[in-house]
Amino acid sequence: MSSLYKLKARNKRSNKKQDKRVSFDRNELRILLNEYSRRVAAGEWRDYAIDHGRERAVFSVFRHTAEHPLYSIEKLPTNIGKTRRYGLLRGPIRLSQDTSLVNLLSTIEKRPNLISIG
Repeated sequence: MSSLYKLKARNKRSNKKQDKRVSFDRNELRILLNEYSRRVAAGEWRDYAIDHGRERAVFSVFRHTAEHPLYSIEKLPTNIGKTRRYGLLRGPIRLSQDTSLVNLLSTIEKRPNLISIG
């Protein structure tokens, strides 16, 4: 004979809190993709990847598809009462950190570029 068991309802609020992932909002994606498209048109960048996780969201840009990222722009989670933080990385090295995504992207503009002569 079969038995009937009543399952305990899961608390949706606590479950959402545990599954909370850091992600880029629409405005941040607009800023990132505008910069990306400008750099693609200039021939500097070729591909990008977006990763969302519990600890951070990362927008990585590549010069060539099969390489390590040229730059990674990360969005770190905000704590209650604190401002949003963004970081600019080149490999494992943190180049810059700012509360404004636009200011952070201007850091890339200020970096010297290698040019070939001849």
